[in-house]
Amino acid sequence: MEVLAIFLSLGLLMFFAYRGFSVILFAPVFALLAGVLSGLPLLPTYTEVFMPKTVAFVKNFFPLFMLGAVLGKVMEDSGSARKIAIMIVRTLGKERAVMSIITSGIVLCYGGVSTHVISFALYPLAAALFREANYPKRLIPACIAFGAFGLAMDALPGTPQIQNLIPTMYFGTTGYAAPMTGMIAAVLLYAGGVSYMEWRRKKLVAAGEGYGEGHTNEPDPRNALRDDELPSGLIAILPLLIVLVGNFVFTKWIATWDPAIMKGVATGATLKSVTSIWALIVALTLAITACVLMNYGKFQRVGGFGKTSQVAILGSLLAVMNTASEVGYGNVIAMLDGFKSVSSFLMTIHIGDSPLLSEAIMVNVIAGVTGSASGGLGIAMELMGKTYLEWGVRAGVSPEVLHRIASLAAGGMDTLPHNGAVITVLAICGLTHRQSYADIFALTLLKTTVALLMVILVTLFPFIV
Repeated sequence: MEVLAIFLSLGLLMFFAYRGFSVILFAPVFALLAGVLSGLPLLPTYTEVFMPKTVAFVKNFFPLFMLGAVLGKVMEDSGSARKIAIMIVRTLGKERAVMSIITSGIVLCYGGVSTHVISFALYPLAAALFREANYPKRLIPACIAFGAFGLAMDALPGTPQIQNLIPTMYFGTTGYAAPMTGMIAAVLLYAGGVSYMEWRRKKLVAAGEGYGEGHTNEPDPRNALRDDELPSGLIAILPLLIVLVGNFVFTKWIATWDPAIMKGVATGATLKSVTSIWALIVALTLAITACVLMNYGKFQRVGGFGKTSQVAILGSLLAVMNTASEVGYGNVIAMLDGFKSVSSFLMTIHIGDSPLLSEAIMVNVIAGVTGSASGGLGIAMELMGKTYLEWGVRAGVSPEVLHRIASLAAGGMDTLPHNGAVITVLAICGLTHRQSYADIFALTLLKTTVALLMVILVTLFPFIV
């Protein structure tokens, strides 16, 4: 009965998320349903289990959600994101429209811009390029999605996205964990993703399909900044460089501080556990400040920096509460006797003595069920992070590799049809799941395959770290 309660709860959460209902409301509802069916008291489970873990996640990660959203929005409203994309297109050439859009998304994502903002920034440029080349418009969502959240958010070492930071709290690692593993995965993903999209483009064009007519939500060129109104290339890219360099420098510097700094103010946290979070907070703050100061006049077009920051902060509140509610949900599930049976089964899935395959499957499945890479990763880390860390120590698997495999797996099956970012990018492009989701799903399978391939490679060749 307890196991059935878990699967019933997960199934309902997935169904309601797919139907567009807020997980902020329904994650606690279905967590409590599973708890009550398993014999837990209703209100104590809500106030003493669900809420404390939800609040703890907000405490740990809200600054990153907020600052990441603000950086993305100031990059968008200042024209910096568009300028970077234009520079990449000019470098690669308009004839390589597919590669240009994917690469632009990767650069913006690795620079700390949020995935939703990347979609808004790239779509007008992608539409213009595809229309001029007469490439099928229905390929645009997959190109944007792969660039924005295909590999830069979790594979590349040092990426400032939340999917790369969550494991640091559980494994005591930094955002630069297992760089060789991450880079190999990133190269495989980039080569595979670009090759697949180019193959699809050639196939559809050969069949006589072009951009098409009568599309909805076509971008109006009059709403965009003119080329002469955009910032220079150096000004546009400087905030992203500040994030990347600042994150690295502050990570190294903060690690040298006296751990005694935490005494009297920390409640269980250690300097090592918060180093990556602190480093990124400082780097993002400096990047936002630089972008605003260098482009201050451009914000008047959208109502001033106050309006820009307000929109960004409201969006970040929704994003962090969605993920935090899913983490609270995972903690309730972890208390149930039925989960012990599920976790025991997962512990039997392994190659040799390594926990990596079990970890990858668990993170991937939960991310797919919740439709959220960060939510699925947060749940999995709360449920099994400590167990996998202890297992890894016994098996000689470093916490860095556990971190990188968990992040890679989170970005796999999360992009099922009910994923919020998928729904958003389709809406921005004015296309439907029926028209464009097949290619997004193909790239989802590619990401999942590469994550599992890296598990095998790291297990067979432990020197790959």
